[in-house]
Amino acid sequence: MDAALKGPLKASRPPGPLSGTIRVPGDKSISHRALMIGALAVGETRIGGLLEGEDVLATASAMRALGAEVTRENGLWLVAGRGVGGLTEPANVLDMGNSGTAARLLSGILASHPIFSVLTGDASLRARPMRRVIEPLKACGARFTARAGGLLPMAIEGTADALPLSYRLPLPSAQVKSAVLLAGLNARGRTEVDEPAPTRDHTENLLRHFGAEVRVEAAGGGRLIALTGQPELKAADVRVPADPSSAAFPLVAALLVPGSEIRLEAVGLNPLRTGLLTTLEEMGAPISIENRRLEGGEPIGDLVVRHGPLTAVEVPAERAPTMIDEYPILAVAAAFARGTTRLLGLSELRVKESDRLAASWRLLAENGIRAEVAGDTLLVHGTAAPPRGGARIETGMDHRIAMSALVLGLASAEPVGVDDASFIDTSFPGFVRQMAALGARFEPA
Repeated sequence: MDAALKGPLKASRPPGPLSGTIRVPGDKSISHRALMIGALAVGETRIGGLLEGEDVLATASAMRALGAEVTRENGLWLVAGRGVGGLTEPANVLDMGNSGTAARLLSGILASHPIFSVLTGDASLRARPMRRVIEPLKACGARFTARAGGLLPMAIEGTADALPLSYRLPLPSAQVKSAVLLAGLNARGRTEVDEPAPTRDHTENLLRHFGAEVRVEAAGGGRLIALTGQPELKAADVRVPADPSSAAFPLVAALLVPGSEIRLEAVGLNPLRTGLLTTLEEMGAPISIENRRLEGGEPIGDLVVRHGPLTAVEVPAERAPTMIDEYPILAVAAAFARGTTRLLGLSELRVKESDRLAASWRLLAENGIRAEVAGDTLLVHGTAAPPRGGARIETGMDHRIAMSALVLGLASAEPVGVDDASFIDTSFPGFVRQMAALGARFEPA
């Protein structure tokens, strides 16, 4: 861990513009899935660009505990898989750290293996709801025992003869969709998920990449995803693109610090992940995309970002699944826009690493920015001028709130601090180092 991230940290306005080129760490969503699906494939999968943050390392440890060989050599991660249905019972509790993605997706895999396992995590993860995956997964024949409210620690007794699932998501959720599909890998027949609105499709893309038969059809405003069970997944190399959710922080910083121009290399541009780019472009942000290409079935490109004025917009609720992790940093950008930005349909933010809706509001309000929460809507009253800043934010162990606060400090009148920066490593190892390379200014608070 970067020594600068071990405790309180603050950011202040740099002496000049941000400039330079960086590649942020690999996509967290794809990294988790590549390790899990690689462990279910036959042969050795080589993964380049894997996010080496604490969340993903917890997934790597869990797959080792379940019998896969997972090693790192010369910058590549090598996964010698066990085949579908071939994982073995772990000798100890599986600690998923801070990662709701890892806990929920792994629950799907474990539900259709005839083994006993127990999942836990840090204090933040143990407060996050797991009932949303428990309910659909019970139908395959697995048994779950969790704390009241469906909270971790949670014991899973997987089934030896998993039934295929047919499930309509009550709300859009890539994690629940993925858990059901991963459970369906070891079930005879066809598993189907009906989602009311499209959510990130990295699981579907990677399953195809490893040889599974996955079909997707439009269904009303959403999609019907069908998986043929018990495929023989074959090892396949994966190149993980730079994480668009991590790229959001230097991107917004460059928009807000006068005179800045930066390049962010090889950022994932999956259309189900680009809601922030769409919104910032509607706000007038000068962002261009160069060198578009495909890697491992995922579109990527280089983002060139320049400082520029922003104008308030209304962000529709249906866009939320394509930018659910980016709302805190979008709220910071909205504070610098001219007019009132309305962010609609944010109920899912209440069950992230923290209540991110309340935390985003507090981040703004404590730094002199007018903002209101009305139901599941966040209103941010921007003034097109740097806000006061000056607060020290209690992050609630939430890495994205911490990074959003520090970006705010780079452009506000007074420095902004956070109580603990250590959790940033869960998703963006090297955050301070890479931002400093662009000209950002951080110091212990």
